[in-house]
Amino acid sequence: MAVIDIGTSGYSYNEWVGVLYPPKTKQEGFLGLYAAEFSTVELNFSYYAMPTPEQLRRMAETEGAETLRYSIKAPQALTHKVDPHKWKDEVKTYLTALEPLREKEKLEAVLFQFPYSFHYEADSRRHLANLLTEFDGIPCAVEFRNNDWNSNRVIDEFKKRKVTYVSTDLPDLKGLPHVLDVCTSSLFYLRLHGRNTEKWWDSDSRTRYDYLYSKEELDGVVQRIKRIVVKADKVLVYFNNHARGQAVKNAKKLKELLAASDDYKMDSREDAEAQS
Repeated sequence: MAVIDIGTSGYSYNEWVGVLYPPKTKQEGFLGLYAAEFSTVELNFSYYAMPTPEQLRRMAETEGAETLRYSIKAPQALTHKVDPHKWKDEVKTYLTALEPLREKEKLEAVLFQFPYSFHYEADSRRHLANLLTEFDGIPCAVEFRNNDWNSNRVIDEFKKRKVTYVSTDLPDLKGLPHVLDVCTSSLFYLRLHGRNTEKWWDSDSRTRYDYLYSKEELDGVVQRIKRIVVKADKVLVYFNNHARGQAVKNAKKLKELLAASDDYKMDSREDAEAQS
């Protein structure tokens, strides 16, 4: 039975003060308080700015967050704004930055999130294959925002490479990926973005991800997890509906629902280690 880790996409949101963080908490206190509630976090700041080894080392050594583990998004220079002459240099810089997390065995996965405009075309397939080759030996998870990539050929190639095909929860809109929960590696990775159909195509991500899952919708997520948990060694679940602390509320509720399931108990990391 897989270990399930539930967390959020990002943690350093001032609007979470009063939701997850006590009033008047300063940003430097966020990570330790986050780790008191969740076992994993998905770092997204690395998409906008290349992280440094010093940044990630400080995070890995933060007091109160000693057991926290990290997934981390690849920079946009590798997924969205790719310079064919420079991207391999970006890879080298990024891999160097990841070393503190790898040394301390805190790296869950590197997340490559490609945009809707990344179609299943020859140039895109070539870039993805070259990118994954550069990251050989690193746990990689790939998220597509275009349903072009939802195919047996892609799944088979990911299995061969032992790369994780990221499952998503998105609005039911034309062109977006359909639900596909499949294990292509020992890791299953689920990102929940909300189902904000009316605002999804807004350029402002604050409105796109402004969504609170209902209890009934989370029950459906529980069923998805229960179907896949017997096929993976680890299940990572991240809520990306961060606006107004909704990711925190939903992540906490999902933990409760899994723990209360009549025929299934969520394993803690400590339980899993004790049984190994």
